[in-house]
Amino acid sequence: MLVHPQFDPIAVALGPIQIHWYGLTYLVAFGLFLLLARLRAAQPQFVQAGWTRQDVEDLLFFGVVGVIVGGRLGYALFYKPGDYLAHPLEILQVWKGGMSFHGGLLGVLAAMAFFARRKGRPFLQVTDLVAPCVPTGLASGRIGNFINGELWGRAADPSLPWAMVFPQSGSLTPRHPSQLYQFALEGLLLFVVLWLYSRHPRPTGRVSGAFLIGYGTLRFAAEYFREPDSFLGLLALNMSMGQWLCVPMVLAGIGLWLWSGRRVASAR
Repeated sequence: MLVHPQFDPIAVALGPIQIHWYGLTYLVAFGLFLLLARLRAAQPQFVQAGWTRQDVEDLLFFGVVGVIVGGRLGYALFYKPGDYLAHPLEILQVWKGGMSFHGGLLGVLAAMAFFARRKGRPFLQVTDLVAPCVPTGLASGRIGNFINGELWGRAADPSLPWAMVFPQSGSLTPRHPSQLYQFALEGLLLFVVLWLYSRHPRPTGRVSGAFLIGYGTLRFAAEYFREPDSFLGLLALNMSMGQWLCVPMVLAGIGLWLWSGRRVASAR
C-alpha cells in the first residue's frame, strides 16, 4: 500500500508570485495541442483545404477561451447549480477550483463553431483536426489532479499493490489512484488510438465521432474507480454525474459516426 507523496502544489515561488503545478499542466496541455495541431494541419487533406500555421494559432486562442469559460460554467451548472445560483459572482473565482470536462467540451465546441464561421470552414472539418490533439491535454490535467491529491479514487483492496492513501480525503482508507487511471485511459490510450486512426483521410465527422465514443466510453469506465463528488454521491442507476454526462457523448458519437458513413454511401 502506498501513500500519496503530498507534493507542494506550488511549483515556483518568486516573492508574492506563485506558480502552481496545476497551472503548469495547463500550459503543457496548450503547448502539446499547438504542436500536434500543427502536425495535423500539415497532413495532405488539411493542406489541400488551405490550413495554415496562423489558423492553428487562432484555433488555440479560441480553444483556450472555450475551455476556461465552458469548464467553469459547466461545473456550476452540472455540479453545484444551487450554490452558484445563490452566489453567481463566485463563478468568476476560478482560483478556488471547480472545472468540468464536459462543460469545457461544450465551450470548445462553441469556440470551434465561432472559428469555423469566422474562417468559412466546415465545422466538422475543424473538429476532425482538433479531436486527436485533445487527449494529451487531458493526460496533462490528470497529472495535475494527482499532484494536488484531488479527485481521488474509491476505496480499494489494501492488497492491491498500487492502492494509495490520500490524506486529503480525510481518512487513511487505501484508494484507487483514479487520476492515473484516467491519465492512462482517456489520455494516453485515447491519444494513440485517435492519432493512428486519423493518420489517413477519413469521412468528414468520423474522427470527431471516434473521439466522442472513445472518451465517453473510457471516462465511463474510469468513473467506477473514482470517488463520486461528496455533495452529489451516486445518482440514478448507481451512476455518477460523470457517467451520466458521458452517455449523451457516446450517443452523439455513434450518431455522428453513422451519419458520416451514410453521407459517404449517398455520395457514391
